[in-house]
Amino acid sequence: MTHRSRRETFRALAGGLLGATSLANERSVAAGLSNIAETTQKDWFDEVFSSGKAVKGGLHLYRFSDEIYAITAPISWIPNPGSSKDLRKVEVPAGFITDFASVPRIFWSVLPRDGVYVYPAIIHDYMYWVQDAVRDIADETLREGMQDFKVDTVSINAIYWGVRAGGWSAWAANAKLKEGGERRVIKKFPEDPLASWFDWKKDPTVFE
Repeated sequence: MTHRSRRETFRALAGGLLGATSLANERSVAAGLSNIAETTQKDWFDEVFSSGKAVKGGLHLYRFSDEIYAITAPISWIPNPGSSKDLRKVEVPAGFITDFASVPRIFWSVLPRDGVYVYPAIIHDYMYWVQDAVRDIADETLREGMQDFKVDTVSINAIYWGVRAGGWSAWAANAKLKEGGERRVIKKFPEDPLASWFDWKKDPTVFE
């Protein structure tokens, strides 16, 4: 997909989603898209991690063969001054399993799951799993986290309103999986690079 066609596709997706929520119109979305900076992922991470922002802990990942990931070191996010009093510090333990599902599937072609917003997406995935705060708070944490990583406004709005519109299904699915005994924090990582999460989770000794 060319840069121009990617932008046009994103405009259609984001414009339709934001229009449905009555929070922006296609003109404002298009204007935002025209101002997206051509900044590399490395530049973004370097700027954020050197700025004393609310994120803490370098992002280290283990990838299972079925495109599921585990973080190998803890990460955390702290609300910035002026944030809603309902937001709180979130600490994600090493070994947490994530699929970066915070990004709705419809956006994957233009907003890959492992984009610059992956750090706040993992924080969001963890909150959706533990469910010790209401879903609204998890989604707002995702939005503020993306702001910390200097994600452009159009992408932030598209992702945020995407999870607001469709995140309930992931929330409900996680609750059902937990009731069925599913666990998402491991203490043992595979040595085999071809290991799948589907098979690895069958061994109860790999969990905390």
